Amino acid sequence: MVKKTNFFRSFGSYVRKLRTQKDIGQRELAKKIGVAASYLNDIEKDKRSAPKNEIIKKLSKILEADLTTLFDLAGASKKTIAPDIEEYIKSNPEIISLIRTTKENKISAKEISNMEKKISRNETKALIVAAGLGSRLKKHTENLPKCMLDFKGKTLLQRQIQAYKDCGINDITVIRGYKKEKINYKELKYVTNDDFQNNNILNSIFYAEKVINGNIIIAYSDILFESNVVKRLMNSDHDISVVVDIDWKGYYVGRRDHPLSEAENVIFDSNNQVLKIGKIGTQKEEVHGEFIGMIKLNNRGTEIFKENFHRVKKLYWNKPFQRASIFQKSYLTDMIQELVDIGIKVHCVIIERGWKEIDTVEDYQKAIKEFNE
Repeated sequence: MVKKTNFFRSFGSYVRKLRTQKDIGQRELAKKIGVAASYLNDIEKDKRSAPKNEIIKKLSKILEADLTTLFDLAGASKKTIAPDIEEYIKSNPEIISLIRTTKENKISAKEISNMEKKISRNETKALIVAAGLGSRLKKHTENLPKCMLDFKGKTLLQRQIQAYKDCGINDITVIRGYKKEKINYKELKYVTNDDFQNNNILNSIFYAEKVINGNIIIAYSDILFESNVVKRLMNSDHDISVVVDIDWKGYYVGRRDHPLSEAENVIFDSNNQVLKIGKIGTQKEEVHGEFIGMIKLNNRGTEIFKENFHRVKKLYWNKPFQRASIFQKSYLTDMIQELVDIGIKVHCVIIERGWKEIDTVEDYQKAIKEFNE
């Protein structure tokens, strides 16, 4: 639906923005998609409407752009419905009956939106960031990524997979790096971050940029969580949603190796919108909860997220960014804070317990003990 893409001005300006972000010259891109450079120039300047579907698909692949967004903007440029939808209707004429029924029964925009949201929830994907060293777990991760640690006969990753599948999420991608050959479950998709020693969570996420579209949950690989946590997040209709535990301080009682100052805390307003997020000084401000390391983006949310990542990457590469000493070492919370700072709403999905972080030897030993009790 075109209304979702009003974050962008036009098809041409969107293509131009993506092309410059990828540092691809206009002539180079024109050659790759099989058109004249002058024709592409006219499209980018909105002197021509969007090209044929075949060209749009090539642009999506080369620019790693969400195809649905491109089709919606293409439809708007031609002042008609999105070309992929027109093509679908022609190929599936029986859908006309459903559209006519919707019209004759005067189904409201709200009812249509609710149906769309229900269907979209069933198409949610998961992206697990598992490239890091896990050095705080010492000998336990000398030969294993920490997501492969055993918890009563199942690895941490297997327990995450089960929680996602319990919620109907079967499309799961893992970003591997350290000891990547140790993560090899057939039902998963994989992306490799070979530079994991020189970057951090935020940059690691973007090794999987091609899958960041539609409805997607992105999560750390070192958290154990119940399926109810995922269900609550899936029920959020906001563009960008983060899971925040408001009963978080109890986890830090007696937790010596991971002090309170290391928590990724959240301060939010009365509408559950993030105001501050990250390693906030707990002595200076009233902290409302802890970010558990799980975020959900819808179609528009993914475009906002990707657009702003490339913007700040260009501005801050090799420079300090938010709370990170250098952009390459920034956390996901640094990117979330950046979005909040420029006026993007980030919604908190509130939980009370139902998860554990496995960051240190102490965390692992406590979790194993609880599993065995």
